Amino acid sequence: MSHALAAFATIFVSVFLAELGDKTQLATVLFAADGQPRAWLVFAAAAAALVLSTGVAVVAGVAAERYLAMVPLKLIAGIGFVAIGAWTIWSYFGER
Repeated sequence: MSHALAAFATIFVSVFLAELGDKTQLATVLFAADGQPRAWLVFAAAAAALVLSTGVAVVAGVAAERYLAMVPLKLIAGIGFVAIGAWTIWSYFGER
């Protein structure tokens, strides 16, 4: 597998899994379940919104890279995800 294809697969799987069950997907489900807009319209609008928001994120990331080249972003992101996971687990057991 080429480096570009491996990177594409990694990014795709990461974003796909992150989007499952999030509020964006739930909003899309609610719009589709409403029955008023046709399914293709819900799909097209949601897909366009995700493409645009992803474009904004990529532009912001490219701009931020110039200023954050020395900062270990993967480490910071990993710590952030672990912290959110730990907080979620802590709050689950705190409710019992």
